[in-house]
Amino acid sequence: MPIAGPIEALLAVTVVGAVTVFLTPDEYAAKLATGISLVPVAVSLWMYSVFEAGGNALTGGDLAFESTLAWISLGQYELAYHVGLDGVSLPLLLLTTVLTTLALVSSWTPIGERESQFYGLMLLMEASLIGVFAALDFLLWLVFWEFVLIPMYFLIGVWGGPRRKYAAIKFFVYTNVATLVMFIGFAALIFGLGDSISSFDLPEIAQALRTGGNLETFVGIEPPVLRLAAFTLMFAGFAVKVPVFPLHTWLPDAHVEAPTPVSVMLAGVLLKMGTYALLRFNFTMLGETAKANAGIIVAFGVLSVIYGALLALAQRDLKRIVAYSSISSMGYVILGLVAFTPHGFGGATFQMLSHGLISGLMFMAVGVIYNETHTRMVGDISGIADRMPWAVGVFVAAAFGYMGLPFMSGFAAEYIVFQGAFASQVIPAAPLVTAVTMFGIVVVAGYLLWAMQRTLFGEYSLETDYDVTRAPVQDVVPLVVLLVLVIALGSAPGLVYGMIQDAVNPLLYGGVLPW
Repeated sequence: MPIAGPIEALLAVTVVGAVTVFLTPDEYAAKLATGISLVPVAVSLWMYSVFEAGGNALTGGDLAFESTLAWISLGQYELAYHVGLDGVSLPLLLLTTVLTTLALVSSWTPIGERESQFYGLMLLMEASLIGVFAALDFLLWLVFWEFVLIPMYFLIGVWGGPRRKYAAIKFFVYTNVATLVMFIGFAALIFGLGDSISSFDLPEIAQALRTGGNLETFVGIEPPVLRLAAFTLMFAGFAVKVPVFPLHTWLPDAHVEAPTPVSVMLAGVLLKMGTYALLRFNFTMLGETAKANAGIIVAFGVLSVIYGALLALAQRDLKRIVAYSSISSMGYVILGLVAFTPHGFGGATFQMLSHGLISGLMFMAVGVIYNETHTRMVGDISGIADRMPWAVGVFVAAAFGYMGLPFMSGFAAEYIVFQGAFASQVIPAAPLVTAVTMFGIVVVAGYLLWAMQRTLFGEYSLETDYDVTRAPVQDVVPLVVLLVLVIALGSAPGLVYGMIQDAVNPLLYGGVLPW
């Protein structure tokens, strides 16, 4: 198949753009990187406009924008450059390109040193994320998956806060060890499949595992035990990236120390790598194993929702509040996936997209407030709504989105997930589990309303020696754009939910799986 399609264009523009920005003087780096990032936005929007929901990876039809090129031969295995998109990966790729541009615009004010390197690394991270969502060969996918760690490590470790080195090393160690654990589990499956596969092509591997009888005894381990062991290792590896309780402790430190645009990308896109991989690997390739252990898996989801929300309630740093909120929100994705219903899978995917927008918006709004006040601590700030009306207004709207206010994407995503989970035949006591998980929304409302009341309203007070004024236009515009997208998806979920549903339905009803 041709290898000069739109996915290749996205990768080429971001990689060449990153190198160009690295070589650009600092004073021009921000505007140049933003201009370059608009090209992937335009290309991904075009891909969305021409995408046909019926021709995707999970229905037996052709992948959209597919390219294949022979790469390496390793014994019986043929490795290839193989990329393509379906109704799950395309919305996440679109989220990546849009959020990257908005994060770059939001960083025009706070980044003041080594700007060419900062913006070059941001574009390299975008290229890696595009590869993660598009790659269909395991080795190619693994290269992109691991390469994401490199720019993120330096973005936190060089431009972060006072404890940036600790946060960067902790992030790198957790996620790198998690990849090793995941790789061991996946490699066991590969060797267990023996001669049933001839490549590391993910659609071929998924189909071989779904047929049920291809797995052989490996080093004395019987196929049922091998499936469970591989599922457990892959789940543990991906759960760190989500993150799922109790593998979440790296996330608050990374968020607190990371610059605002890096936090936006971390919460908005990087966490979705974990849930996307869980859907593609654990719940696609080993669906029966997931169903057999649904009670254990859903417990992790429920604990993440409740524990993350309660931890957020105990925080005074606005960034930590939003960081623990992300752990809680990702728990809903786990709930939807383990439900094994159309709205469960579809709602989980829609929640990935919705949370990417809302969490990015929240971190960006906190960053704007910090730029003017130079503090993020609840109790150090009050009454700034009159002085920063646009930024505060968007912050309040984003918080309502997190609470599940109707006509916002958070409401649509959570409603679909709850509908899918309530009807689940796989989750033990599904209605009760769903009701318990819904309680997380009450806690979310509690800590967000508490934080807003003490920070944004009341009599003006500020512990730092700065004069709070209206935020610059370049800080407010990305906030408004993200808020418009959150409202658009909440008011018209069908903008993406149709393609998502077409992609996930065959997972539940035994469709042919080119992916």
